Amino acid sequence: MSEIMKVDTVQQYNDYFGVETLHPLVSVIEGSKGKPLRFGKKLYNIYAILLKDANCGNLKYGKSIYDYQQGTMLFLAPGQVMGSEDDGQLHQPEGWVVAFHPEFLRGTPLAHIMKDYSYFSYNANEALHLSKQERRTVIECMEKIRIELQYPIDKHSRSLIVDNIKLLLDYCIRFYDRQFITRDNANHDLLARFEDLLDEYFASDAPARHGGMPTVQYCAYKLCLSPNYFSDLMKKETGMPALKHIQQKMLDVAKERVFNTAKSISEISYELGFPYPQHFSRWFKKMAGCTPNEYRTAN
Repeated sequence: MSEIMKVDTVQQYNDYFGVETLHPLVSVIEGSKGKPLRFGKKLYNIYAILLKDANCGNLKYGKSIYDYQQGTMLFLAPGQVMGSEDDGQLHQPEGWVVAFHPEFLRGTPLAHIMKDYSYFSYNANEALHLSKQERRTVIECMEKIRIELQYPIDKHSRSLIVDNIKLLLDYCIRFYDRQFITRDNANHDLLARFEDLLDEYFASDAPARHGGMPTVQYCAYKLCLSPNYFSDLMKKETGMPALKHIQQKMLDVAKERVFNTAKSISEISYELGFPYPQHFSRWFKKMAGCTPNEYRTAN
């Protein structure tokens, strides 16, 4: 088992690739201009946007192993681990990397919205695969940042670099939207599996055992997805967040049981994981606009 390399600074990352540091907090690295490297796992304490253009071995990213194709993008946030097991060989890096320290964003508008770029928390099998045109656009954005880094640092440097990082991140949102659409068949299969998962969950005693409806994290885990990717996919496919979809499913189940069974409201509330019937009644009224008893009487 190879040791994990900690990447705490941009300088460390540049030294690893054997390239010059032009700015202490930001770097753009063209892999082909770096030195040959051994594979290894790295703990990132900086942000890194990677465009992979060569075989990198079977990369371990989070809990997933993935074999990358040319024109694949990965997004790493501080605290994430990625890399391949050392095979004892030297490999020439290919592709591009934009790396920046969180401190570089501090006090900028981008710092407040970094959490909105949810793909930084996607799994490896949810990587972004670029078309040739998209790849050109990504490299153009990276080159703009690199050109700005070559100027002497002045009062305009930071805002211009941050703006170009944001432009790159925004393009990647667009390209992910395209990827969601072009994987339509796979997405429909996922939605069907999600529905089956919810049906099985509510047909079992899971709500009573787990204290109510399943979480987004639970569903994503069962579907072998990251919570953020799952949530984003649900929004794109249904126009409704995953949590809202789960809540609606639970309401449909609750309505069916209230209307079609001879069980008391108390029995139904316990079956659905509510500790007290009054909690169930309040939730039902909030969701349906009437209490369970009122719904049963009206129907």
